[in-house]
Amino acid sequence: MAYLGNPQGTIAVLQKYGFHFQKKFGQNFLIDPHVLEKIISAAGITKEDCVLEIGPGIGTMTQYLAESAGEVIAVEIDANLIPILSDTLSEYTNVTVINEDILKVDVARLAEEKNGGRPIKVVANLPYYITTPIIMGLFESHVPLDSITIMVQKEVADRMQTGPGSKDYGALSLAVQYYAKPEIVANVPPNCFIPRPNVGSAVIRLTRHTNPPVEVEDEHFLFSVIRASFNQRRKTLVNGLSNGGIASKEAVSQALADMELPACIRGEALTLSQFATLSNLLKPGSKN
Repeated sequence: MAYLGNPQGTIAVLQKYGFHFQKKFGQNFLIDPHVLEKIISAAGITKEDCVLEIGPGIGTMTQYLAESAGEVIAVEIDANLIPILSDTLSEYTNVTVINEDILKVDVARLAEEKNGGRPIKVVANLPYYITTPIIMGLFESHVPLDSITIMVQKEVADRMQTGPGSKDYGALSLAVQYYAKPEIVANVPPNCFIPRPNVGSAVIRLTRHTNPPVEVEDEHFLFSVIRASFNQRRKTLVNGLSNGGIASKEAVSQALADMELPACIRGEALTLSQFATLSNLLKPGSKN
């Protein structure tokens, strides 16, 4: 089987199967071998690793993963791609293809079955509309994860990596940085894909923290506070958190005063550490 990581190989497979791209699945297939190699090397894949690939498409990156990893689990939602994957991956005995929506897959159980419960590595070229739910689903369910190396829209990668004060800073930045260390490893122009997307992409590696960088009494409550702080970006924290039902204006004002922060401050000015302190102060039944 020829490698698919080039336009000719990809087009040949698509024609052979009469495959039509489905807009609803946000399908854009990578056709640049250099980018594929960069993803594999950024993810640090070795024969010791069990890799979960989300959205293998026609198996382009899966082939590269299968050569480098011990075990690959590829989860593909589009049933039309399953026969193609059976063909393009027929030479590899270390690949399992699952036709399922990744948001409905019990990833912890897969890690247990395929990797003895040891942390897995996630690699994906993600459809843009579903990037955040997939990443947050993996982190929040506390699946044993070593790292997530993903191709996403450039703007989303920037958002994951940015700090306070930037217009891109928000709930996603804080959530990602609570769970992992984000690092953009490559920028990828639109001409590296078929069909060509309208925006630039980036490969970002999220290396899971062994322990979160801040201490919170209630992780779930922390994220409620963060979400409410950015739901109405232009509002002050006092208004945003009281409108969001997190705490009364008086309680928020008092907490900010305790933290020596001005009452008119907005969410985009607070660091993750300050959000942790604020959520510990505001948590119902808190000892503070």
